[in-house]
Amino acid sequence: MTDHAQQFFISYAGTDRAWAEWVGWHLEQAGHRVILDVWDWRTGDNLVQRMDEALEGADAVIALFSTSYFEDERWTTEEWTAAVAHRDRLIPLALEPLTTSDLPRVLAAKLRKNLHGLEEAAALTALREAVNSGSRPSAPPPFPGGIPSAGALPTAGTVPTAGTVPAAAPVPAAGRSKPRLPGSAEEPRVWGVRRRNPDFAGRETEIARLRESLLKESKAVPQALHGMGGVGKTQLALEYAHRFADQYDVVWWIDAEQPDEIPVHYTELANRLGLAKPDAGAEANARALLSHLGTRERWLLILDNAEDPAQVEPWLAQGPGHTLITSRNPNWAGTARATPLNVFTRTDSLTYLQGRAGSMDDEQADTLAADLGDLPLALAQAAGVIANGGVSLDLYHQLLVTNTTQILEKGDAPGYPAPVAATVTIAVDRLTDRHPDSVALLRLVALLGPEPIRNTWLESVRPRLTTIPGAPDDPMWLHEALSPLSRYGLARTEPQSFQIHRLTQAVLRDQFLPDQSAAMRKDATALLSAANPGDPQSPDNWPGWAALTPHLTAHHLAPTEQPELRPTLLDAAHYLIRSGQTRTARDLAATAHTAWATTMGEDHPDTLTSAQFLGHATADLGEHAEARRIIEDTLTRRRRTLGDDHPDALQSANDLANVLDNLGEHTESRRIIEDTLTRRRRTLGDDHPHTLQSAHNLAASLHHLGEHTESRRILEDTLTRQRRTLGDDHPDTLQSAHSIAASLHSLGEHTESVRIDQETLARLRRILGDDHPDTLQSAHNLAVTLHDLGEHTKARRIIEDTLTRQRRTLGDDHPHTLQSAHNLAVTLHSLRQYAAAAQLLDDVRNRLRRTLGDEHPDTVDATHSLAKALIAVGKPFAAQRLLTPQKQKKSRSRRKRK
Repeated sequence: MTDHAQQFFISYAGTDRAWAEWVGWHLEQAGHRVILDVWDWRTGDNLVQRMDEALEGADAVIALFSTSYFEDERWTTEEWTAAVAHRDRLIPLALEPLTTSDLPRVLAAKLRKNLHGLEEAAALTALREAVNSGSRPSAPPPFPGGIPSAGALPTAGTVPTAGTVPAAAPVPAAGRSKPRLPGSAEEPRVWGVRRRNPDFAGRETEIARLRESLLKESKAVPQALHGMGGVGKTQLALEYAHRFADQYDVVWWIDAEQPDEIPVHYTELANRLGLAKPDAGAEANARALLSHLGTRERWLLILDNAEDPAQVEPWLAQGPGHTLITSRNPNWAGTARATPLNVFTRTDSLTYLQGRAGSMDDEQADTLAADLGDLPLALAQAAGVIANGGVSLDLYHQLLVTNTTQILEKGDAPGYPAPVAATVTIAVDRLTDRHPDSVALLRLVALLGPEPIRNTWLESVRPRLTTIPGAPDDPMWLHEALSPLSRYGLARTEPQSFQIHRLTQAVLRDQFLPDQSAAMRKDATALLSAANPGDPQSPDNWPGWAALTPHLTAHHLAPTEQPELRPTLLDAAHYLIRSGQTRTARDLAATAHTAWATTMGEDHPDTLTSAQFLGHATADLGEHAEARRIIEDTLTRRRRTLGDDHPDALQSANDLANVLDNLGEHTESRRIIEDTLTRRRRTLGDDHPHTLQSAHNLAASLHHLGEHTESRRILEDTLTRQRRTLGDDHPDTLQSAHSIAASLHSLGEHTESVRIDQETLARLRRILGDDHPDTLQSAHNLAVTLHDLGEHTKARRIIEDTLTRQRRTLGDDHPHTLQSAHNLAVTLHSLRQYAAAAQLLDDVRNRLRRTLGDEHPDTVDATHSLAKALIAVGKPFAAQRLLTPQKQKKSRSRRKRK
């Protein structure tokens, strides 16, 4: 490193935020440019992109080594790995005593400077030496007998040379006062905070955001941290106070639930500071304290559990110190900067649970966290119960369903004033007399899912709701009902929706009286039925279905038992299929089919429609043999009860032809689909979407039978009709465009095939998203055609991305996943990576044999491809043994377009 101004990226763990600020501040005082995430990056930025840009632009990375720095699942791993990859760009500074065994092997041999255990002057010297090590002076050094001791202040009028770190700097960086050395002997002169919670875990992002907000302005604005009861507001404030204690002279905690008591708490602090006058009274002493704080910096006041902004506002201190408020009430506009605190992330939940009940594995902790909605208080109670023995995880899960209130009263949760059940009950009791409409609304939506509930659903159905008191035509009723719920932390409100935590719902359901339950269920049914967004096949309606479907599957409502909900449930299943949420679609269709077959009979139209969607979803999951069984049974029942030409019977015939095609029975598939197409043209007309669906499927069968010219002709006619009747961006239209590209590829027109594939893929990504099965199918086909054009590297990039997404969304054994894996192996073979191709093909072939059988065309193709790869790696006899059972079979193609 040279002796000139440089740009440094500071890499650190969240717990070492104070160290990062200290190092960054002194580097900037020396004329360097510092990139520090909490100073330079904004909420909503793409973290990976910003980190890449920072690492690319930095002259060096300063890594603050600590035990936390090397914990799993921290971005610090990506940061130091990238720095090590570029020689001489990593400057390690140790914040704790670390041995070689504490460090990754690649870092163990690197020289590092120790900052721990030093006074600030010595730490500044160590920082200066680390940054400027290896540089030679540009002028003769001063006579040793005349220099100040290391770390002394520069004399008046001297300016540090750019590129050096001064011992201290008198001018603070813009918008930030000079940080103190973390871990130094400096502690708050006045400390009034209870002991630290030893079980505190997670919340690193929230602590960083809170610190950033408090430091943002030279004259700090009060920060109000708000959220529902049990979300951990007090615990976060407590951890912040302890973590940054050495950055303050005064830290004082105030229980602010009773606003009248605030002056008393201020008087206690005034007394500690020597400002209180015994005869002045609490209010006068409190005013004297506020006046004093207005002229001082480095103080932190925490007003815990404040609820009424109007009563708290007169007692907020002014000046360059920091005020932190915790509250259930989100309405702090004009008084403080409000920041919502939500439940734990799932990662934080697992960290906490396994820290307190170490016997839990990841899967067990994940399941428990999901059941508890990641609510910190509930996690603390559960960990207390389970860790103390006597209640197994299985029993705890059971009690959450059968004895909700009872189990949510149990468990040691240090730092929380009351358990979950009591927290909810107390808040509801306070509301019951003054806001009966709010309590009625809360009980109504307790039967729905824990996901957001759209305001428009309630507004449109209000006249039909019998359990909500008040005038049904009052346009402000929902606002008036939601405001108290928000203020008491029972609902999380947004401009267009609100949300109730699952445990709040569970406690409320436990308290239902028998006569209330039936009326609430009727109102909830009316609400969901009226919320139907419309055509489930239209992507324009999918956001509405995405919001509604989780509530339709809430088992507390028993939706399959409500006749009024049957049409909406069937539409929801159809939406899930068309939007690519196949597993959820199958679960919903299976639940509905089982319930309705029992109560209405297997031949009821709604039962058969649920069976239709069950078969469709099963086929989409790649389970074609089981899908065939379901679809054949549905077709038989529909033909017997509805007749051969009924639209529902023809839909089942269409589905059967499609699944036979996927099973490789292309001739039989063609026979059925030709008959279905003829009947649909006669009964529905040439341009009906169902007719065009059958025409497309006939073209697909012809394509698999090698009749590519006829397939192309049918597809072009179908596409023209779909564009005219459905529009260019309808999923069915795009599916036909995709199929035309496949036909062109088979006919050798690769350039035109690529053009259509690229245009179709762009539309599919925009309309359906990157991970929708149709989008991935289109990307797969584009990669195959690029391969045939000799663009192997580009084809590999696309097919690798496609395969990664398919494995995540469809599973390792899905036929589409295996086709993409096969085609990736073919591309690797073309790139002369024969060993990798052979290894991948061996796995693909084994999975295909297990899922589709030895005789399926895809299995035969994979066998031939593997034999070629084995020959390429010098194993011809293994290839010959592989092909012997296949000698009578002929591979259709080494690459498969879908």
